[in-house]
Amino acid sequence: MKKWLAGFMFLGMLFAAACADSSSQEEQDSDDSSSASEATELSFIHWRGEDKEVFEDIIAQFEEENPDIDIKMNIYPSEQYQSNAQQLLRDGSTGDVFTSFPGSQFEAMKEAGLFTDLTNEDFVGNFSEGPISVGQADGKQLAIPYQLVFNMPVYNKGMFEELGLDVPKSWSQYQEMVDTLIENDIVPVAFPGADIGPNQTMNSMMMNNAKDEEVFQKLESGEESLTNDWWTNTLEDFQYFNENGYFQENALGTNQDSAMQMVANEEAAMLATGSYHMAALKELNPDLKLGLLPPITVPENEVEYEGIHTATFMLAINKNSEKKEEAKQFINFLSQPEIASQYANGTGQHLTVKDVEYESEELQNTAHWITDKKTRFQPRYLITEAAVEDAVLGSIENVLGDASPEDAAAEAQRIIEENIE
Repeated sequence: MKKWLAGFMFLGMLFAAACADSSSQEEQDSDDSSSASEATELSFIHWRGEDKEVFEDIIAQFEEENPDIDIKMNIYPSEQYQSNAQQLLRDGSTGDVFTSFPGSQFEAMKEAGLFTDLTNEDFVGNFSEGPISVGQADGKQLAIPYQLVFNMPVYNKGMFEELGLDVPKSWSQYQEMVDTLIENDIVPVAFPGADIGPNQTMNSMMMNNAKDEEVFQKLESGEESLTNDWWTNTLEDFQYFNENGYFQENALGTNQDSAMQMVANEEAAMLATGSYHMAALKELNPDLKLGLLPPITVPENEVEYEGIHTATFMLAINKNSEKKEEAKQFINFLSQPEIASQYANGTGQHLTVKDVEYESEELQNTAHWITDKKTRFQPRYLITEAAVEDAVLGSIENVLGDASPEDAAAEAQRIIEENIE
């Protein structure tokens, strides 16, 4: 009897302990839930879908260091982002931290009063002064470009070495290079006309045809015209490329993924986009050796610019946000050299952050474009009116669709003059 009673008491003690543990766990779960519910949710929006995994890792590190902040990242296709981002930001509930393209989108967002002035924030000192000037207006730092991109064709260096091709320094040398590629049944330039279009290629195609870096500013003020030589010559160059097999067949019907696959399969020597696609090409074909090769459309003695650069993916804080301090913490985190290095190497991007360490062969091999080459800022992003930009790009597409350069230029100029008026 005594043994039975002792056993019963022991079971009762176990049950009580279990209840206590359960109660303790419930209290812990309740505390965790309460803590999570008290965390500030910070909205971060951008257009770089290819950076998703890298950003997720960086965000996890930020949240570990800042457990009172949860970041909700939303990524939109670039064309959709350009069209809809401004509307998303208006009420302050979306995009506490957001990104902006330079040029017309930056101007539109500035006019809408969506930027928080970052001029006096300590983290601005973590960025190189020159590249981030594109995010300045009216004496204020409204946005901070994170990426330093080279908007000119990527080329297969290994293929050039096998064929004994040198990087051309003049239009005649460029033609000889293309002739060799065509003789070897290689498409010289894979052109993604269906989705990217001439957005990137136009910059290096015109860089030495229109040496005046204020040419689009003058176009918008009425001082310049697309019917002048600087633009008609550029359209003639596009026509020449299209009619002489420099682009693949049905260039306007080829999307970005197909064009990239052509280069990865070594069916094409160059991709008409920019340095931001180098990492993705390496994923498709790890054996590729890549470099940057803009078209040279003038004689060697007339070459002034060797390439194109852009400071883009401009980080900003929504002026309508109620979480500006948390937003500043996140941008500060992204500007730390070790985090920026992780982002750079994970995405294959050069950055504007100081003291970034580039690990990949492609980034190391193209870093000399930052210091040793004379590049100009992407001309397209100096167009501030969206309607003008559409007209300029449309004139190229019309030429690729068999319109004459003169007719395409005249039609685009008519549209621009209507908008100026």
